[in-house]
This record gives sequence, C-alpha cells and structure tokens, in this order.
Amino acid sequence: MGGPFTMADLEGRPVTEADLRGKPAVLFFGFTHCPDVCPTTLATLSTALGRMGRDADRLNVVFVTLDPERDTPDTLRDYLASFDPRIRGFVGTPEQVARMADAYHVAYKRVPTKDGDYTMEHSATVALFDKTGRMVGEIGYGEDEASAFAKLITLALPGQCPPGGGANLWATDGSTGSCGPRS
Repeated sequence: MGGPFTMADLEGRPVTEADLRGKPAVLFFGFTHCPDVCPTTLATLSTALGRMGRDADRLNVVFVTLDPERDTPDTLRDYLASFDPRIRGFVGTPEQVARMADAYHVAYKRVPTKDGDYTMEHSATVALFDKTGRMVGEIGYGEDEASAFAKLITLALPGQCPPGGGANLWATDGSTGSCGPRS
C-alpha cells in the first residue's frame, strides 16, 4: 500500500512519499466540512499524541484533504489549529488527491446534499506505516483512545511495549509476544 505522490504542505512546499520515509507515518484522509468522522478521529489522534509527549515527534502525522475544492491551505490550517500541532496537512489538485488516495487505497466520492451543496463519503481508517513506508497497522474509526495511544507509541518506539502492555501492532498471527517487529 502506498506509492508515489506529489502534494503540497500548508506552506505551499511540494511533498512526496520520500518526505514520509525515515520516520514512521500516520496518514488520515478526510475533509474540513466533515461533520463527525474527521473531527472525532483527529481528536482521538490528538489525545494520543499529547499523551506520548516528545515521543510523538518521532512520527510523521498527516491529514490529507479529499476535498481540494473547499480545503485550501488556509482553510486546512485553520481547521487543524484545533488539534495537536504535530498533525500536518497536505493539499493538492483534484488529480493529485485522486492519485494519492488511489495509491493508499482510500475510497472517497463527492455526494450531493439536499440543499445543493455536497459532502464527501470516505474511508475512515488511519493508516500506520513504518519508517520504510511499509503499512504495519491501522486505527479504525471509533477505536478508543487507549488503543490508539498503544498503537502510536508502539509505532514510534518499535521493540518496546506500550505502558500497561497494550496492543501488539506488529503481530499478524494473533500472538501476544513481543511488541517489536517480527524478524
């Protein structure tokens, strides 16, 4: 999952998949007019990042807009100001957004509303990638803050179990062994 993309950060600088490598990445796709999924998910991420303290600096946390028509850099900057400041925003043209969403297997579509406006239906999963860009897990919509925290701290500090045990992000066989990546 994942692949080449070119978007822009909120200062207008180009960003590509190479900018996410070297540190584990946390990607969430959504839009600023989202009434529930996006603000709830970003609030959960913000709480978990806050609990992590400086360990959260080990992560690239990115909110990618799926609504380039309404989500300008200024709009997205204002929206993200309500959440943890380590959450970066990516914007792009409709074509750039479509390419990135396709590369990361994010489903979305524009849906007209009765008042003549529109909303966006979209995947509601937060994707977690190791520092090489390999997808290693996800945080599902509505997942509790403790679980999100455990997954993020495990992503930031591979090989260490989160406080109190917590989720083994790296296990793919249902085992409960070490919290570090399998060799």
